[in-house]
Amino acid sequence: MPIKLENVGVTVHDLEAAISFFTDLGLTVIGRDTVSGEWTDTAVGLDGNHAKIAMLQTPDGHGRLELFEYIHPQAIDTEPTRPHEIGMHRVAFSVDDIDKALEVAAKHGCHPLRGVANYEDIYKLTYLRGPSGILVMLAEEVKKN
Repeated sequence: MPIKLENVGVTVHDLEAAISFFTDLGLTVIGRDTVSGEWTDTAVGLDGNHAKIAMLQTPDGHGRLELFEYIHPQAIDTEPTRPHEIGMHRVAFSVDDIDKALEVAAKHGCHPLRGVANYEDIYKLTYLRGPSGILVMLAEEVKKN
């Protein structure tokens, strides 16, 4: 059975702030909507599900990120996940210039958790907290294979 990754979905406090962050990094909004009704209750498994959503896409057209801002039920704050916790904990992006990407992130108040690492002179990479505490990994390939 063929399978492909459709998108990664992330719930955020402020949809506009999250869109601004990710579009400044280079993603493009390819759709927006407000969804509710029986079909969303069934699909998501929440009664009274009502959310504002936006679908963003990477410039290469392969990666998609779906952002949700819940109107109902009210979003539940949780502690931000840490890299070693079980479950989905980050979304990762390849960038051409990690320093420039970090300048963009800093304009949104987002900074590396510790710094930028060099992995065997192949990648420079870092984790940062994006909108709503989302862990975002940025990686620049410095040695082309």
